[in-house]
Amino acid sequence: MGKPKLKYVCQTCGYESPKWLGKCPSCQAWNTFAEELQRPERLSSGLSGAGVGRAGDKPVPITEVETTQEPRIVTGISELNRVLGGGIVPGSLILVGGDPGIGKSTLLLQTSHALTSVGRTVLYVSGEESIRQTRLRADRLQALSPQMYILCETNLEVIEQAVNQIKPDLLVIDSIQTVYHGEVESAPGSVVQVRECTNRFLQIAKTGHIATVLVGHVTKEGAIAGPRLLEHMVDCVLYFEGERHHTYRILRAVKNRFGSTNEIGIFEMREAGLSEVHNPSELFLAQRPLGVSGSVVVAGLEGTRPILVELQALVAPTNFAAPRRVSNGVDLQRVNLIIAVLEKRVGIFLQNQDAYLNVAGGVKLDEPAVDLAIAVSLVSSFRDKPTRADDAVFGEIGLTGEVRGVSRIDQRVREAQKLGFKRVIVPRQSLKGFEAPPGIEVIGVETIAEALHAVFE
Repeated sequence: MGKPKLKYVCQTCGYESPKWLGKCPSCQAWNTFAEELQRPERLSSGLSGAGVGRAGDKPVPITEVETTQEPRIVTGISELNRVLGGGIVPGSLILVGGDPGIGKSTLLLQTSHALTSVGRTVLYVSGEESIRQTRLRADRLQALSPQMYILCETNLEVIEQAVNQIKPDLLVIDSIQTVYHGEVESAPGSVVQVRECTNRFLQIAKTGHIATVLVGHVTKEGAIAGPRLLEHMVDCVLYFEGERHHTYRILRAVKNRFGSTNEIGIFEMREAGLSEVHNPSELFLAQRPLGVSGSVVVAGLEGTRPILVELQALVAPTNFAAPRRVSNGVDLQRVNLIIAVLEKRVGIFLQNQDAYLNVAGGVKLDEPAVDLAIAVSLVSSFRDKPTRADDAVFGEIGLTGEVRGVSRIDQRVREAQKLGFKRVIVPRQSLKGFEAPPGIEVIGVETIAEALHAVFE
């Protein structure tokens, strides 16, 4: 047996070096290298024997592979099913990340209870709470079922024994940073431990056909802690977002091998746990002020779901040589581009004005259809002239000042009609073949100047 050697591993990205470095050459992070023992015989990593077949299987033509239509596991929580693409795929490995206290454990306990109510078996492994603490949380959420087994353990070998004994339909690991492999000589939560434990759970999920959910801690930048390889190994990566001072939470998929990454799920945190929000537009517009300049309602689209949110702008004279530009919920570079278009094409000079934009409710809007609402809100605040309370706008703005067409205009307009809006400003190009529903006026515009005239005149 060879003599063990020391190596230094970056705890942020997993970069390995034979000597200690102050700055990681891969991720540019400072003081992240930790000493680890490098053994001559390495643990197996990757997907060898992980699931598509047994060792020794021969390659076969893809046309000869037998296909079976296996139904997804419907969780009983429609918002979670929407984000996952219809439900949990058996044998998939899902990674859930989010800030501390945002509600990850609450969501997974409620999901486990919903699955046990339809006859599924769930093994919930907690490495951060005791059995009694988990029971107290389940009592508060009214998530008690004899089909849900609780195990408070961080040793990977013990967890594997419990999985082989119970053979659950769903395995929940809360969290992956607390689990350790006995053969890896490094602390739990290190890059090597997280990588090897995730690889073992990947093998459990694929070979045992067990849907597995891993809870991951996040760094102060908001990314999931551990090596970037962690997100590449799993089938689905979900982020649970939201402000701790607000009651709503947003579940967003950033990777999904079995569905779309454009869908979001919206929940409201209550005393008895998370409650689904089936009509998020009413939630985001509940506290909207009326008759105030700078406030505009935009009909956005998250996946296949139309959402009406309030976009607020504040334009004020600057006290500095260079005006400030601050945005929350929309891309700052997009805001600077629209300000330049307003100055060049419309003649509204904002060079000596500070501009602050905010999407009320903390929603992030990244589609180009919000361009027209940004321009209208900026002009409304600059002129100190409010828009009509029953107006909604959407459309993409080009550099020449034209308003370009957007997709799914029918869904956006119907959502506005459902919430009582009487007029919608839309790109004229999107009106081809579109018939407006009764009770709402749809105005098509071709340029940003024409849109501003329709809104304020």
